[in-house]
Amino acid sequence: MRAPGTAAFSLTAAGVAASLGVVGTAAGQSAPGGQGATADTAVAPFSAEYVADWKGISIGTSHIELKADAQPGSYVYTWSITARGVFKLAYHDDLVQTSWLDIDAGHVRPLKYHGKQGSEAVDLNFDWPHKRATGDSQGKPVDIKLKPGTQDVMSIQVEVMRDLKEGNLPKIFQIIDKDELKEFNYSEAGTEKLKTEIGELDTVIVLSQRTGNNRILKMWFAPSLGFAPVQAERSRDGKVEIAMRIKTLKR
Repeated sequence: MRAPGTAAFSLTAAGVAASLGVVGTAAGQSAPGGQGATADTAVAPFSAEYVADWKGISIGTSHIELKADAQPGSYVYTWSITARGVFKLAYHDDLVQTSWLDIDAGHVRPLKYHGKQGSEAVDLNFDWPHKRATGDSQGKPVDIKLKPGTQDVMSIQVEVMRDLKEGNLPKIFQIIDKDELKEFNYSEAGTEKLKTEIGELDTVIVLSQRTGNNRILKMWFAPSLGFAPVQAERSRDGKVEIAMRIKTLKR
């Protein structure tokens, strides 16, 4: 879903939706599909609903779900946005993104990514033994050399939740967005007691910004909810463009 004059929004800062290790955040060498991964209680499955605003105008609703996959230590993370009101006329197709991931050496490792909005689709497969990410981005072939700790635009969110819980958020992340490997700078920006639709929550604030870009993504994570994201705002030159705020959460 794209608001006029803006890029698609996600809770990561990767430009797409969303957005959210130091290049040394260890992606392991074991094969995809969960081999070598171990069950990790630091990953807490949840589902949440959000409302999305663009420059103060309500533009849609969003749903995020993290659930365990079939193999121990493997997970599926899905994020979708549905436009509403007049925005539904222009953006009638939902934006849906899914990342299949596992936990290796204490960090999130993406295995597969699929994003789709109408006729546009992005598919990525992560071959960690050969250190390549291959696939198709809107009809364009993708073949990217993987750096240690590389994430997709969805798996990065789970990695940040884990890093916050461990008290070890890296300064830099390498994220594949469509057909590009992009570098993002991350930093903690203190804490805040936040009033939300699900109650007053103590939160940890994280800022994310792509190297060389003037857009900043500000995210609030709630430790009492397994560090699930409860609010996010993307701003440019100090002005908030897009915001997402939590409505409901189930664990």
